[in-house]
Amino acid sequence: MNKRTKKVTIKTVRLLTPLVSALLLSGCGASIGKGAMEAFLEKSESEDTRQCTVWGQPFTGIEAKVANKNKQTKVLFVHGVGDHTPGYTTQFLEKLAKELNLNARSAEQKNIQLTTPLFSDINLGNLRITHLLNEKNEQELTFYELTWSAITRAEKQMLAFDTSGDYGFRRAEINGLLKKFSNDAGADPIIYNGESRVPILAAFAQSFCWMQAGDWQDLPKSGTHSCKGLAADHIARDNYVFISHSLGSRIVIDGLDRIVGMLANPKKVTVGNQKLNASSEAIAAFQNKQIPIYMLSNQLPMLQLGRKPPEVSGKDASYCEVNGANYKKRMLGETNIIAFSDPNDLLSYAIPHEFAEKFIDSRLCAKITNVNINIAKVMDALGLTKLANPMQAHVGYDTDDRVVALIAKGIGTEAEAPLIKERCEFVKEVE
Repeated sequence: MNKRTKKVTIKTVRLLTPLVSALLLSGCGASIGKGAMEAFLEKSESEDTRQCTVWGQPFTGIEAKVANKNKQTKVLFVHGVGDHTPGYTTQFLEKLAKELNLNARSAEQKNIQLTTPLFSDINLGNLRITHLLNEKNEQELTFYELTWSAITRAEKQMLAFDTSGDYGFRRAEINGLLKKFSNDAGADPIIYNGESRVPILAAFAQSFCWMQAGDWQDLPKSGTHSCKGLAADHIARDNYVFISHSLGSRIVIDGLDRIVGMLANPKKVTVGNQKLNASSEAIAAFQNKQIPIYMLSNQLPMLQLGRKPPEVSGKDASYCEVNGANYKKRMLGETNIIAFSDPNDLLSYAIPHEFAEKFIDSRLCAKITNVNINIAKVMDALGLTKLANPMQAHVGYDTDDRVVALIAKGIGTEAEAPLIKERCEFVKEVE
């Protein structure tokens, strides 16, 4: 290759890089697949060298909870930006069931249309519930999938004109696809910071309430329902697990903060025309709970920008240590946050300990574990530069086998999956 040809090639790559990035960000990279663009840009690695490093304390994953037949294990999944419809977790749920050896499931899912007296005129979304089990060893798990898109869908219609026939034809095809993506996904965080925030948090609270309201057989099959009150016996007995994606992580933390505020002063909280039904037994049961939150494509640091810290922060020792002055005022025994982020995901972040101390409510007694994991493959562009699909790096967590194995069986214990032993490095942090 002479100097002139090399200069032309380098210039061509530089010119195409923004276009390729746009294709990948819009999700078009997957549809182009093995076509001409891949032939020009991708040099696939014969060996999967994607990295996976975990910093924090060992954790056992969901399997250890399911193994305890004296407790019911219940998992709630909360989605992030973009319009979602019920069933969006199907692929993840099938992978999780296989990893947990839960080889049977309910023939049908139950679907509760969420409502609450506080927002009786608003559709708070759908709670889809699936029951998984192993008929031989009698292990079981109930999976709750919250779809809150109904709350923001109407507001996003305000931007529908922008991709209509009046305007859409004026854009280049790739730019048009990017615009549709931006109008759908980019609008949700803005809407969440407006008037729709409280209804979305109410949808989370209703979902959490249904988790502890009863077991699979006790739940309504369909229809519009409002969950009322807290069942102290179920809270004390059940195992609860949260899994969230992108904005969903902010919703889970804000939702827990909202519940914590209510439980701290239950007599001052009114739901509709009634006081909050939270007995001292229910509150005591919460204070002894250990709840893990698996945050996929975690965005807490970015979504904290411009917001005040929670009501109680920077006082973990006071609330979470047995000899602490406010130990009896904690609201959870421990909240284990496992934050997943891909360094090539433009929208995800690790959670530094100083961030957790300042911006996560001390009454949750949070413990942080960070998972730095390559979801998207890094591609070699003619040996001149490297590029990873930022869209795949953002949305591919819930279908990545390593992520599913970490959620199912944890790391740093004898129970961790062979795939994790082989593909992930664990660095235990000592206080």
